Amino acid sequence: MYAGFKFVGIFLLFISCNFSENRNPPAKAPSTEADKMYNEAASLYNNDNVKAFTLLSKAESIYKLKNDSANIASCLTLKAIILNDIGDYLSSNERAIDALSFLKLPRDSAYLPSIYNNLAISEKNLKHYSEALNWYHKALQVSSDNFQKITIKNNIADAYGKQKSYPQAINIYQSLLKNKTLQKNEIEYARILDNYNYISWLESNNYKAEEGLLAAVVLRQKINDKSGLISSHSHLAEYYLRSDRAKALYHINEKYRLAKVIKNPNDRLEALDFLVKNDKGVHLQGYFTEYQQLNDSIQLSRDKAKNRFALIEFDVEKKKAENLLLQKGLVQKEYQITKKNILIISISLGTLALIIGAFFWYKKRKQTMLLESDNKLKEQQLKVSKKIHDVVANGIYQVMTKIENQEDFDKEKILDELEFVYEKSRDISYEKAAPENKSEFSKRISTLIASFNNENVKTYLAGNDENIWKTLKEFTREEIYQVMRELLINMKKHSQATLVAFKFERKNNRIQIQYTDNGIGISEGITYKNGLTNTDSRIEAINGEIIFDTETEKGLKIYISFPAS
Repeated sequence: MYAGFKFVGIFLLFISCNFSENRNPPAKAPSTEADKMYNEAASLYNNDNVKAFTLLSKAESIYKLKNDSANIASCLTLKAIILNDIGDYLSSNERAIDALSFLKLPRDSAYLPSIYNNLAISEKNLKHYSEALNWYHKALQVSSDNFQKITIKNNIADAYGKQKSYPQAINIYQSLLKNKTLQKNEIEYARILDNYNYISWLESNNYKAEEGLLAAVVLRQKINDKSGLISSHSHLAEYYLRSDRAKALYHINEKYRLAKVIKNPNDRLEALDFLVKNDKGVHLQGYFTEYQQLNDSIQLSRDKAKNRFALIEFDVEKKKAENLLLQKGLVQKEYQITKKNILIISISLGTLALIIGAFFWYKKRKQTMLLESDNKLKEQQLKVSKKIHDVVANGIYQVMTKIENQEDFDKEKILDELEFVYEKSRDISYEKAAPENKSEFSKRISTLIASFNNENVKTYLAGNDENIWKTLKEFTREEIYQVMRELLINMKKHSQATLVAFKFERKNNRIQIQYTDNGIGISEGITYKNGLTNTDSRIEAINGEIIFDTETEKGLKIYISFPAS
C-alpha cells in the first residue's frame, strides 16, 4: 500500500473548490485486511462517502495496532478529503494535521504535497486566504512532478484572485499558459485559460475577456468536461451581467442545468442565488423557493454527515476499546496459566540445577583438595630439596673447600664439621627446627667467608658487627647465611676471581650487603641454575631485593638489601 499511496498525492492536487473534477484515489495492491478496506473505501469515494469513511476508520484502527505510521497517514488524508467535501473544514484540517504527525521524514516526503494541498483548500474554503497561500507554497516546495507544480500554481493564483491580489494571479497564469507541459493537457489548459481571462477582467473591466472565455467553453465542450463547463458558464454569466443580461441568464441557466446533471448541489445553489438576484421574470418566486429548500437541504445534509462521521469514528474507537479489554482479559488468563507453568518449570529446573551444581561442586572440591594435597607434597619436597642443597651439599662443599685450601688441616675438626653436616641431614629427615644461635651470627659469617680464603683467592670482610644482625629473626639470618654461601660457592666454581669482598651496612632500618669480586663477571646475562635461583627466591622470601651490576669492565658487583627487622 505504501508505494501506491504516493499516487494519491497527484489525485489530491486536482481537488479545488471552484475548478476541478473529483477523481477516485488509485487502489493499492491488497496484502492485508486493512489494505482491502482502504481499496474499497477509495473505490467508494464520491459515490458512498459514509461507507468509505467507515472503512477508512476501521483500516486506520488496524494500522494503529500494527504501528504502521505511513498507512495511518494515508487513511487520515483520505478522510480529510471527504470531510472537506462535506464542508467540515475544521475537522478536515484536524485529520490532515494528524496525518502529518504520523509521517516519518524524509522517508515519507512523497505524502506532503497531497496533505499540504488539502490543508490549503480547507483554509481557502474558510476564506483564510493567507493561510491557504502558505500551505500552497509549502506544497509547491516539496513537489517534484511538473504537472503537480502546474496544478499547485493554478491553485495559488486562484487564492490570490480570492484575495483580490489580481496582478500576482495574472503573472502566474501568464507563465503557466507558456508552459509546454500544460499545452499537452487540454483539461488543465482550458481551466487556466478560463481563469486567466476571468481574473484579468476582474482586475480591469476594460479587458476584453469574451474571446478567451468562449475559447475555454469550446475546448471544454470538445472534451466533455462538465465540471469545467460549470466554471466557464459561471464566469461568463458575471462577465455579461452588465452588458447583456440575456446572455448572462443563459450562461447561469447552463450552469444550473449542468449542476443538476452531475448532481453538484453547491454549484446548483450558486446558480439559484444568481437567478434570484438578477432574474426579474415569472420564475423568480420558484427560484427563491428552490434556493431556500436546497440551502436548507445542503446544510442539513452537512450537519448529518458531520455527526454521522463523528459517530463512525466514535463507534470504531469504542469497538477497538472493547476488543482491547477482551484481549486484555484473555491475555491475563493466559498470563496466569503461563505464570503457573513457568513456576512449575522453574522449580523443576532449579532443583535439577541444584543437583547438577552440587555434583559438579563436589567433583571440583575433590579435585581442589587433591590439587592442594599434591601442591603441599611438592612444596614439602621442594623444601626438603632446598634444605638438602643448603645444608648437605653446600656444607660438604664448604668442608671440601677448607681441605683444599689448608695444607695442614685438623682431622678431628674436619670430622666434627662432617658430623655437624650429618646431624643437620638427620634433622631434615625428622623436620627438626635448627636451634637459634643469635649471639654467634657475625662469627658464623666471618667463618664462612674465611673458609673460602686460600693462596689463590683472598677474601675481605667489612662492617660485620654483631649490632647489624641483632634484630633479625632466625629465619632471616639463616636465609642470608645461605645466600652468602651460594655466592661464594658460585664464585669458587665459575668466576676465576682472586679477590672477593663483602661489605655490610645498616641504613634506615635496612641492611645492605655489597658483594664484589674481580672475576670474569657475567657477560651474557645471568643463568639461573639451582644456586642463583635459590638465591633470588630467598631474597624475595625476606622481602628484600638483589641487583646484579654487569656494567663494570671486569668482575661482578651484587647489591642486596632487606628489612632489618
